[in-house]
Amino acid sequence: MAPAAASSSALLPAGTFSTARPVAGRPAGQRLPTRVAAASRTTTARSPAACLSVGGRRRGAEAVRASAGGAPAASLPAALLFDCDGVLVDTEKDGHRISFNETFAERELGVSWDVELYGELLKIGGGKERMTAYFSKMGWPAKAPKTDDERKEFIASLHKRKTELFMALIEKKLLPLRPGVQRLIDEALGKGVKVAVCSTSNEKAVSAIVSCLLGPDRAEKITIFAGDVVPRKKPDPAIYLLAATTLGVDPSSCVVVEDSTIGLAAAKAAGMKCIVTKSGYTAEEDFATADAVFDCIGDPPEVRFDLEFCANLLQKQFVS
Repeated sequence: MAPAAASSSALLPAGTFSTARPVAGRPAGQRLPTRVAAASRTTTARSPAACLSVGGRRRGAEAVRASAGGAPAASLPAALLFDCDGVLVDTEKDGHRISFNETFAERELGVSWDVELYGELLKIGGGKERMTAYFSKMGWPAKAPKTDDERKEFIASLHKRKTELFMALIEKKLLPLRPGVQRLIDEALGKGVKVAVCSTSNEKAVSAIVSCLLGPDRAEKITIFAGDVVPRKKPDPAIYLLAATTLGVDPSSCVVVEDSTIGLAAAKAAGMKCIVTKSGYTAEEDFATADAVFDCIGDPPEVRFDLEFCANLLQKQFVS
């Protein structure tokens, strides 16, 4: 009988998962994405000087824009694609992790994921995949079934309950949108730019975040690609390529907003521009291949970037 997995990341042998980061504060079988409930209030903001990393330098957003030398306004992106967890909402430490642990406790599995360990596990895309990898390495709980098929169903049932608990947190609005998210989405929708959310998380959880925190009027205009809509999750580019195909846009005309190295890898492999807004678990990750890196999107008076910045990024005006 396999021992119940313990909580401490010290149990993980070297190389089991990527090094933990400190917390700073369709191929065959693809299904169509879900379009959830959204109307737009246009808010156009000019970016003031803000901390930006482009081509290895730290520069102000306005200074970077000025470097275009007064060139004609760039065409807007055809689509603005957002990751969900860590981009729309910083959900991981006090949202998903808590919901996983509550699920484990309800089932009396003797498992609890601490903050450091969960940071390591986030290098694995997808909640079901995360649990499977952890139990396979650390040992399945005594109450888990023994066959592969039964274990797959077991994981699915755990993930379903975890999603229910997470959605309850979202519906209570205990986790706020990150600064600038609503502003940038409003600006994009108001100017006819397609907006989508592309996430490895469960579709119901992503839909709850979009509908509850952005409101049903905005959500009606946002397409969601999430969960098992593609067979391979980030860092595979499948979800971003599916989004481009479904929205009817060229990948090279899309700008992605991500917060992690696996999301960045997926966006770049899809041939898209990618802006990183660092989150609690990803602040120390290496984003050398990103087109721009910020601490957040930002709201006035501290806007980090806007839709015009995204448009100029597509024109390759920001080079080292």
